[in-house]
Amino acid sequence: MTSRLSPEDQQKVDHYLSAPQHQVERQPFRVWRLLTVVLVIVIGLGLLSRFLSRLVL
Repeated sequence: MTSRLSPEDQQKVDHYLSAPQHQVERQPFRVWRLLTVVLVIVIGLGLLSRFLSRLVL
């Protein structure tokens, strides 16, 4: 992939991105954790809506 930047500008971008504040260590993405959280939220909101509907009726 070719860059549309001049070599000087590309060097500035590379220098900026190699700065320590831009090198954040991230944990690996966990699909099952995200799915579990979404499922718990959906079930919790469903149970809350059933509880509230019984209070009204």
